[in-house]
Amino acid sequence: DYYLFGPTVAFDIHRYEDGVAVEHWDNLQDTPLDRNKSGRTMTDGKTQAKDHGKTEANKALVQQFTQQILIEQRVTTIDGYFEGDYLTQHNPHMGDGVAEFLAVRQAWEQQGTPVRYDKAHKVLGEGNFVLVLSEGNFLGKHTAFYDLYRVENNKVVEHWDVVEEIPAEADRKNNNGKF
Repeated sequence: DYYLFGPTVAFDIHRYEDGVAVEHWDNLQDTPLDRNKSGRTMTDGKTQAKDHGKTEANKALVQQFTQQILIEQRVTTIDGYFEGDYLTQHNPHMGDGVAEFLAVRQAWEQQGTPVRYDKAHKVLGEGNFVLVLSEGNFLGKHTAFYDLYRVENNKVVEHWDVVEEIPAEADRKNNNGKF
């Protein structure tokens, strides 16, 4: 949480060379006034990375989840990524649980405002935390999705995200792009 033109939640990513920041990516979203259906905020939850030896396996799991479930929308394979209905959710538009995740996405689809993930650009991770930078469409707008997952025992157990509209090329301040 920080204040940038109002209360804001963000993911900031920096790439360093020789101890100097040489690149920066971010995704910003207005902080919701209320907690989600399960009483969570976009920034609470566990923060200590562990299982550092499982970083690559956790990244592969989350990358596969992103590809199969979010991009290809093959929800029949979702059971392999979760332990039953267990999912701690920090998205402001839904509560906990895999069933809730699927129900909200289906409701958006029926309302004509589907979420579409088109491409995962980066998968970053440390231990049991994995961040995926993707692009797609939400509410009819070209959108950047930064999804952070916490993994335990080869299953996704917690999710945070920040969603931001990607400006049209004519409105961008540089030619670097969002990813």
